[in-house]
Amino acid sequence: MTMPRVEVITSVERRRRWSREEKERLVVASFEPGVTASEVARSAGIHVSQLFRWRKELCDRVDVGATQLVPVEIVPAAQPPVVETPASSASPNRRRRKSGIIEIELGGGRRVRVDRDVDGEALRRVLDALGLR
Repeated sequence: MTMPRVEVITSVERRRRWSREEKERLVVASFEPGVTASEVARSAGIHVSQLFRWRKELCDRVDVGATQLVPVEIVPAAQPPVVETPASSASPNRRRRKSGIIEIELGGGRRVRVDRDVDGEALRRVLDALGLR
């Protein structure tokens, strides 16, 4: 005759409560280069969907009360000096090409200045690269 196996449970298993600091630490770790969210979740003993939920809660939250307006100042563009050349004096009715300068302040003392002829795709790549710093 075999003895039946008996299992004794001495405590009640409860949900783990994660502090905001612990959640933030795990979310930051999941954004590190070369690290996957699955690795971070597995090391913490949570399901990856929980980590993605925390990422959404902590990163996508927009606090309406904390929204700040940024001051904008519109200043006239500096005009380059006009140099008289025989071609320009010969045809006074010829329209001078307008120049427009756009200055984008990225914060941290970084600025990007472009003129109206900038290639939009190249500007996007530059802004993307500067945003990753």
